[in-house]
Amino acid sequence: MQNGFVESFTGRMRDELLNETMFRNLAHARMVIAAWTADCNTERPHSALEYQTPAD
Repeated sequence: MQNGFVESFTGRMRDELLNETMFRNLAHARMVIAAWTADCNTERPHSALEYQTPAD
């Protein structure tokens, strides 16, 4: 079951972030990815968690 969660996360990350963003350098990539991850973990409700955020 854990693999399904990882595949869902990486698919969403690729669709929403990696395919849409042109990174200028490694520092920029780290900053943008950290911001996207923080948003995903603190702002977005997840259906697998009964529409709560993972950080709740």
